[in-house]
Order: sequence, then structure tokens, then C-alpha cells
Amino acid sequence: MCGRYALFRWSPALAALPGFPADQQPHWNIAPNGQVLLLRAGSEGREAARARWGLTPAWLKDLSKTPAHARAETLAEQPMFREPFRLRRGLLPANGFYEWRGAARKRPYWMTNADSLLYFAALWEAYPVGGHEYLSVALITQAAASQRRPLILDEQEQAQWLNGDAPLEQLQALLARPQGGLRERALATLVNDPKLDAPECLTPA
Repeated sequence: MCGRYALFRWSPALAALPGFPADQQPHWNIAPNGQVLLLRAGSEGREAARARWGLTPAWLKDLSKTPAHARAETLAEQPMFREPFRLRRGLLPANGFYEWRGAARKRPYWMTNADSLLYFAALWEAYPVGGHEYLSVALITQAAASQRRPLILDEQEQAQWLNGDAPLEQLQALLARPQGGLRERALATLVNDPKLDAPECLTPA
């Protein structure tokens, strides 16, 4: 399962999107329940916003049960995900994500590809608290051998995913499409500490 990822470098085009936080900071160790950068369709194209990583529908009362992930294979049928899948699809920009492997002692790996920015498929919800409306997200994952990895979309697929008029068949094809190969690098165990949010997270093994 992709439990952590990083966004520490972004393009001028991303920073120029409406809603991009002026105080956006680089992060090397983003974890569930933390704040993430969400991209979604707006009236004039893509817009950015901060969101909590943990999908929180307005009707949910127990905030300890906010899913950080949605399985691509079943999200169209799951009550928690059906409506946002139809109406509230988004993207999470990242430079890469972490994957842990091994039996007795798991080793972290840094996973990325040739692009400087990756875009993960996501679902979002708005939830009210004390008269204020907050955003929340769930990251969509696909099975990858014994792991689950984020569904990474290329530029054309991103446009399809954010298109509010996209046919269901097209969206289902995106969810089922095989992922391309990823670059990986074994890391030291510094990233295992969820409190460490610094370049040292990417220290090679």
C-alpha cells in the first residue's frame, strides 16, 4: 500500500494554478491524515486546493474511519466511493512515493519515473466543520504483485479523469489499465520515521 509520498519540487505551471497555496512548502514524507495538494476541475480549468488525506463525506460522524485509499477494482461499487467517483475526481501531484518490501525487516524504496512530476488519481469530498468547508481525498490504488501502488495518469489520461462528462466506460478503462515501469532506489531507513520531513528521507541505502 502506498502510505507515504513526497512533493518537494513543482513546476511554474503548477504553481500558477488558481488556488495554489502561496505558502506551499516542500514535503518529503506525506502520510495519511496530513495535508496534501489537490488538483480538480474548476470553471476555468484546473484549480488547486489543500485537502486532508482521508476521505470524509459530510455524513460521516466517526473521523477515525476516513479511508486514505480506494481500490481501483471496487470503488465504483463501494458506497463510500460511488458518488465521488462519478462527480468528484481529482489528482494528487507528487515527485514519487515510498514502498516497503521484505519479510522480517522491510526496506523502503523510492519509486518514481522519468517525469519530474507524477499525478495520482484521487477522489475528493467536502465536509463542513463549524461553518467552514474543508476538502478531503482518497488516493486510488491498483494491485502490483504483492503491493498496491497509486494509479498514475499521463497528461491525456489526467484530462479524461477530470472531465465531468467522461463516459463511465472510459473511466473504468483508466482504472483497469496496466501501469508502466517505475524507477526504484533502495533507501536507508530514515524515512521510516513519520515525523521526519526533510531531504534525508531520500538517503540511499
